Amino acid sequence: MENAVITLTLPQLALALVPVAITLLILFKWSLGTGTAMYALGRMLLQLLLIGYVLAWIFGAGNGWLIMLVLGVMLLAASWIALGTVREQRWLLLGMSLASITVGGGLTLALITQVVLQLDPWYLPRYMVPLAGMVFANAMTAVSLAAERLYAEIGHGLGWAEARLVAYQAAMIPVINSLFAVGLVSLPGMMTGQILSGVSPLIAARYQIMVMCMIFASAGISTAIFLAMSRRRVLVATGSG
Repeated sequence: MENAVITLTLPQLALALVPVAITLLILFKWSLGTGTAMYALGRMLLQLLLIGYVLAWIFGAGNGWLIMLVLGVMLLAASWIALGTVREQRWLLLGMSLASITVGGGLTLALITQVVLQLDPWYLPRYMVPLAGMVFANAMTAVSLAAERLYAEIGHGLGWAEARLVAYQAAMIPVINSLFAVGLVSLPGMMTGQILSGVSPLIAARYQIMVMCMIFASAGISTAIFLAMSRRRVLVATGSG
Protein backbone atom coordinates (compact mmCIF):
# COMPACT_ATOMS: atom_id res chain seq x y z
CA MET A 1 0.00 0.00 0.00
CA GLU A 2 3.01 2.27 -0.42
CA ASN A 3 1.38 4.15 -3.30
CA ALA A 4 -2.04 4.54 -1.66
CA VAL A 5 -3.31 8.10 -1.37
CA ILE A 6 -3.75 9.25 2.23
CA THR A 7 -7.41 10.17 2.67
CA LEU A 8 -7.78 13.56 4.34
CA THR A 9 -10.75 13.57 6.71
CA LEU A 10 -12.56 16.73 7.79
CA PRO A 11 -11.14 16.55 11.37
CA GLN A 12 -7.64 16.25 9.90
CA LEU A 13 -8.34 19.19 7.61
CA ALA A 14 -9.51 21.20 10.60
CA LEU A 15 -6.09 20.70 12.21
CA ALA A 16 -4.53 22.49 9.24
CA LEU A 17 -6.45 25.59 10.33
CA VAL A 18 -4.54 25.81 13.64
CA PRO A 19 -1.58 27.78 12.19
CA VAL A 20 -4.13 29.87 10.28
CA ALA A 21 -5.76 30.83 13.59
CA ILE A 22 -2.33 31.75 15.00
CA THR A 23 -1.68 34.02 12.01
CA LEU A 24 -5.08 35.69 12.42
CA LEU A 25 -4.29 36.24 16.09
CA ILE A 26 -1.03 37.94 15.14
CA LEU A 27 -2.89 40.20 12.71
CA PHE A 28 -5.37 41.09 15.43
CA LYS A 29 -2.73 41.73 18.11
CA TRP A 30 -0.71 43.93 15.78
CA SER A 31 -3.86 45.91 14.92
CA LEU A 32 -3.57 45.09 11.25
CA GLY A 33 -7.19 43.98 11.02
CA THR A 34 -8.44 40.49 10.27
CA GLY A 35 -11.48 41.33 8.15
CA THR A 36 -9.85 41.00 4.73
CA ALA A 37 -7.87 37.90 5.70
CA MET A 38 -10.93 36.16 7.17
CA TYR A 39 -13.00 37.04 4.12
CA ALA A 40 -10.28 35.68 1.83
CA LEU A 41 -9.98 32.48 3.85
CA GLY A 42 -13.74 31.97 3.94
CA ARG A 43 -14.05 32.58 0.23
CA MET A 44 -11.17 30.17 -0.47
CA LEU A 45 -12.83 27.43 1.59
CA LEU A 46 -16.20 27.92 -0.07
CA GLN A 47 -14.78 28.09 -3.61
CA LEU A 48 -12.64 24.97 -3.24
CA LEU A 49 -15.39 22.91 -1.62
CA LEU A 50 -17.85 23.94 -4.33
CA ILE A 51 -15.43 23.26 -7.17
CA GLY A 52 -14.72 19.85 -5.64
CA TYR A 53 -18.40 18.90 -5.90
CA VAL A 54 -18.73 20.44 -9.39
CA LEU A 55 -15.68 18.60 -10.72
CA ALA A 56 -16.86 15.32 -9.19
CA TRP A 57 -20.15 15.74 -11.08
CA ILE A 58 -18.41 16.73 -14.34
CA PHE A 59 -15.95 13.84 -14.14
CA GLY A 60 -18.76 11.40 -13.45
CA ALA A 61 -20.96 12.63 -16.30
CA GLY A 62 -18.60 11.49 -19.06
CA ASN A 63 -20.20 13.85 -21.60
CA GLY A 64 -18.13 15.48 -24.34
CA TRP A 65 -20.64 18.30 -24.84
CA LEU A 66 -20.50 19.13 -21.15
CA ILE A 67 -16.71 19.37 -21.32
CA MET A 68 -17.02 21.66 -24.35
CA LEU A 69 -19.38 23.86 -22.36
CA VAL A 70 -16.92 23.96 -19.45
CA LEU A 71 -14.07 24.91 -21.79
CA GLY A 72 -16.23 27.64 -23.34
CA VAL A 73 -17.04 29.14 -19.95
CA MET A 74 -13.35 29.02 -19.00
CA LEU A 75 -12.40 30.81 -22.22
CA LEU A 76 -15.00 33.55 -21.77
CA ALA A 77 -13.99 34.11 -18.16
CA ALA A 78 -10.28 34.19 -19.01
CA SER A 79 -10.84 36.64 -21.88
CA TRP A 80 -12.88 39.00 -19.69
CA ILE A 81 -10.54 38.86 -16.68
CA ALA A 82 -7.48 39.38 -18.89
CA LEU A 83 -8.71 42.88 -19.74
CA GLY A 84 -9.08 43.94 -16.12
CA THR A 85 -5.88 45.96 -16.51
CA VAL A 86 -7.51 48.12 -19.21
CA ARG A 87 -11.09 48.33 -17.94
CA GLU A 88 -12.06 51.33 -20.03
CA GLN A 89 -11.20 49.38 -23.21
CA ARG A 90 -12.67 46.05 -22.10
CA TRP A 91 -15.57 45.82 -24.53
CA LEU A 92 -13.45 47.16 -27.37
CA LEU A 93 -10.80 44.48 -26.95
CA LEU A 94 -12.92 41.57 -25.69
CA GLY A 95 -13.26 39.88 -29.08
CA MET A 96 -9.51 40.04 -29.67
CA SER A 97 -8.77 38.73 -26.19
CA LEU A 98 -11.17 35.83 -26.72
CA ALA A 99 -9.75 35.04 -30.16
CA SER A 100 -6.13 35.16 -29.03
CA ILE A 101 -6.63 32.94 -25.97
CA THR A 102 -8.85 30.54 -27.94
CA VAL A 103 -6.32 30.14 -30.75
CA GLY A 104 -3.10 30.28 -28.73
CA GLY A 105 -4.38 28.30 -25.77
CA GLY A 106 -6.75 26.07 -27.72
CA LEU A 107 -4.18 24.89 -30.26
CA THR A 108 -1.66 24.19 -27.51
CA LEU A 109 -4.26 22.28 -25.49
CA ALA A 110 -5.31 20.27 -28.56
CA LEU A 111 -1.71 19.30 -29.33
CA ILE A 112 -1.04 18.19 -25.75
CA THR A 113 -4.28 16.27 -25.21
CA GLN A 114 -4.83 14.75 -28.65
CA VAL A 115 -1.28 14.22 -29.99
CA VAL A 116 0.99 13.97 -26.95
CA LEU A 117 -1.31 12.28 -24.42
CA GLN A 118 -3.76 10.83 -26.99
CA LEU A 119 -6.73 10.97 -24.64
CA ASP A 120 -9.42 8.33 -25.11
CA PRO A 121 -12.10 9.58 -25.19
CA TRP A 122 -10.78 12.90 -26.46
CA TYR A 123 -12.44 14.84 -23.65
CA LEU A 124 -11.27 12.60 -20.75
CA PRO A 125 -12.27 15.04 -17.98
CA ARG A 126 -9.58 14.31 -15.37
CA TYR A 127 -6.95 15.36 -17.91
CA MET A 128 -8.79 17.84 -20.13
CA VAL A 129 -10.23 20.14 -17.45
CA PRO A 130 -7.08 20.63 -15.31
CA LEU A 131 -4.83 21.06 -18.34
CA ALA A 132 -7.25 23.54 -19.91
CA GLY A 133 -7.25 25.50 -16.66
CA MET A 134 -3.46 25.76 -16.71
CA VAL A 135 -3.34 26.75 -20.39
CA PHE A 136 -6.08 29.37 -20.29
CA ALA A 137 -4.99 30.85 -16.95
CA ASN A 138 -1.44 31.46 -18.14
CA ALA A 139 -2.58 32.80 -21.50
CA MET A 140 -4.97 35.11 -19.61
CA THR A 141 -2.19 36.46 -17.39
CA ALA A 142 0.13 37.05 -20.34
CA VAL A 143 -2.53 38.89 -22.35
CA SER A 144 -3.44 40.95 -19.30
CA LEU A 145 0.15 42.06 -18.73
CA ALA A 146 0.62 42.80 -22.43
CA ALA A 147 -2.53 44.92 -22.64
CA GLU A 148 -1.60 47.01 -19.60
CA ARG A 149 1.98 47.59 -20.73
CA LEU A 150 0.95 48.32 -24.32
CA TYR A 151 -1.45 51.12 -23.35
CA ALA A 152 1.00 52.51 -20.81
CA GLU A 153 3.93 52.67 -23.24
CA ILE A 154 1.91 54.20 -26.07
CA GLY A 155 0.53 56.70 -23.56
CA HIS A 156 4.12 57.63 -22.71
CA GLY A 157 4.82 58.43 -26.36
CA LEU A 158 6.46 55.23 -27.60
CA GLY A 159 5.83 54.14 -31.16
CA TRP A 160 3.84 51.00 -31.93
CA ALA A 161 6.83 48.74 -32.64
CA GLU A 162 8.66 49.71 -29.46
CA ALA A 163 5.51 49.52 -27.31
CA ARG A 164 4.65 46.09 -28.71
CA LEU A 165 8.14 44.81 -27.92
CA VAL A 166 8.01 46.11 -24.33
CA ALA A 167 4.50 44.66 -23.88
CA TYR A 168 5.52 41.24 -25.15
CA GLN A 169 8.60 41.14 -22.95
CA ALA A 170 6.55 42.15 -19.89
CA ALA A 171 3.96 39.46 -20.62
CA MET A 172 6.59 36.73 -20.84
CA ILE A 173 8.56 37.65 -17.69
CA PRO A 174 6.45 35.55 -15.24
CA VAL A 175 6.53 32.52 -17.53
CA ILE A 176 10.28 32.72 -18.13
CA ASN A 177 10.91 33.23 -14.41
CA SER A 178 8.87 30.11 -13.67
CA LEU A 179 11.09 28.14 -16.08
CA PHE A 180 14.18 29.28 -14.16
CA ALA A 181 12.63 28.51 -10.76
CA VAL A 182 10.98 25.15 -11.39
CA GLY A 183 12.69 22.36 -9.50
CA LEU A 184 15.05 24.76 -7.74
CA VAL A 185 12.94 27.39 -5.99
CA SER A 186 9.57 25.66 -6.31
CA LEU A 187 8.12 22.21 -6.89
CA PRO A 188 5.11 22.81 -9.15
CA GLY A 189 1.60 21.84 -8.15
CA MET A 190 1.06 19.17 -10.79
CA MET A 191 4.33 17.42 -10.00
CA THR A 192 3.66 17.63 -6.26
CA GLY A 193 0.15 16.24 -6.72
CA GLN A 194 1.34 13.31 -8.79
CA ILE A 195 4.10 12.44 -6.32
CA LEU A 196 1.60 12.59 -3.43
CA SER A 197 -0.70 10.25 -5.36
CA GLY A 198 2.06 7.67 -5.72
CA VAL A 199 3.39 8.39 -9.22
CA SER A 200 7.12 7.92 -9.73
CA PRO A 201 9.02 11.24 -9.44
CA LEU A 202 10.59 10.52 -12.83
CA ILE A 203 7.18 10.21 -14.50
CA ALA A 204 5.94 13.27 -12.59
CA ALA A 205 8.95 15.21 -13.88
CA ARG A 206 8.06 14.30 -17.48
CA TYR A 207 4.52 15.52 -17.00
CA GLN A 208 5.80 18.75 -15.48
CA ILE A 209 8.14 19.33 -18.44
CA MET A 210 5.12 18.90 -20.71
CA VAL A 211 3.13 21.37 -18.61
CA MET A 212 5.90 23.99 -18.59
CA CYS A 213 6.24 23.75 -22.38
CA MET A 214 2.46 24.04 -22.68
CA ILE A 215 2.34 27.12 -20.44
CA PHE A 216 5.24 28.83 -22.25
CA ALA A 217 3.72 28.21 -25.68
CA SER A 218 0.16 29.22 -24.80
CA ALA A 219 1.30 32.46 -23.18
CA GLY A 220 3.65 33.38 -26.01
CA ILE A 221 1.32 32.54 -28.89
CA SER A 222 -1.78 34.10 -27.30
CA THR A 223 0.07 37.33 -26.52
CA ALA A 224 1.52 37.59 -30.02
CA ILE A 225 -1.93 37.12 -31.58
CA PHE A 226 -3.49 39.66 -29.22
CA LEU A 227 -0.86 42.29 -30.01
CA ALA A 228 -1.17 41.67 -33.75
CA MET A 229 -4.98 41.92 -33.70
CA SER A 230 -5.24 44.93 -31.42
CA ARG A 231 -2.88 47.31 -33.21
CA ARG A 232 -5.43 49.40 -35.06
CA ARG A 233 -7.90 49.74 -32.20
CA VAL A 234 -5.23 50.53 -29.63
CA LEU A 235 -3.72 53.26 -31.79
CA VAL A 236 -7.15 54.79 -32.44
CA ALA A 237 -8.14 54.59 -28.76
CA THR A 238 -4.93 56.29 -27.65
CA GLY A 239 -5.05 58.92 -30.38
CA SER A 240 -1.85 57.65 -31.95
CA GLY A 241 -3.34 56.27 -35.13
